Amino acid sequence: MFEGIRQDIQAVKERDPAARNTAEVLLLYSGIHAIMLHRPAHWLYQHEMFFSARLISQFSRFLTGVEIHPGAKLGHGILIDHGSGVVIGETAEVGDNCTIYQGATLGGTGKEKGKRHPTIGSNVMIGSGAKILGPVKVVDNCKIASNAVLLRDLEEDSTAVGVPARVVRVAGEKIDPSKLDHTHTPDPVAIELQKALARIEQLEARLSEALPGPDQVQAFHIAVGDHRQLPGPGQGLGAQLPRPVQGAPLNLNFIGAGGVDR
Repeated sequence: MFEGIRQDIQAVKERDPAARNTAEVLLLYSGIHAIMLHRPAHWLYQHEMFFSARLISQFSRFLTGVEIHPGAKLGHGILIDHGSGVVIGETAEVGDNCTIYQGATLGGTGKEKGKRHPTIGSNVMIGSGAKILGPVKVVDNCKIASNAVLLRDLEEDSTAVGVPARVVRVAGEKIDPSKLDHTHTPDPVAIELQKALARIEQLEARLSEALPGPDQVQAFHIAVGDHRQLPGPGQGLGAQLPRPVQGAPLNLNFIGAGGVDR
């Protein structure tokens, strides 16, 4: 038990630049207090002393602002930074050396019994306000960005961002879990928009090449209700055009060489 507390305190000192010494972390960090109170609560829960376990859990919630169900399984070296608003459900599992920021939720979906909360691997970073819902599996060395809503499993060394969360790989490189900057993760929506704009530019270039020039146009016809015909080939596009009937639909038809619509 004391070895686990030592590992949790060491994790805070390594990953929180505001932590100055062991005494400060032990006495003043609500995340450490929540984990320390969860250990006996979980032991009571395992021995089917559910009321006592929940009593400690609710006292911890009142004291720290962190709600960890006594049935949840937590590893060692976990940093719950700031802690306020963190919720970890009954069947959730969190591996070693994970970092959980304020407002994160490891929640369930529906009212079914059994496993209904996430399983988190080791060296996982969960950003502030992130929601991981249902019995999903997040494998080692993953990052879930702030305010992401994760509803499906994550492979190892992947990053999830957005609502619903999408997997984003940065240049195919593995993610270093020690890099806790979770505000500069790629935006998948912006990436898709850039791809769409690039595709539009390609199509516009191809369309410019495919359209007939002035010398190739055989006929330029505008239907204006009574389907009057424009000047024929050789007369140019600057010839006098019939005045369209007010309120009539306007149709433009480009006819290329050989009468084939272009």
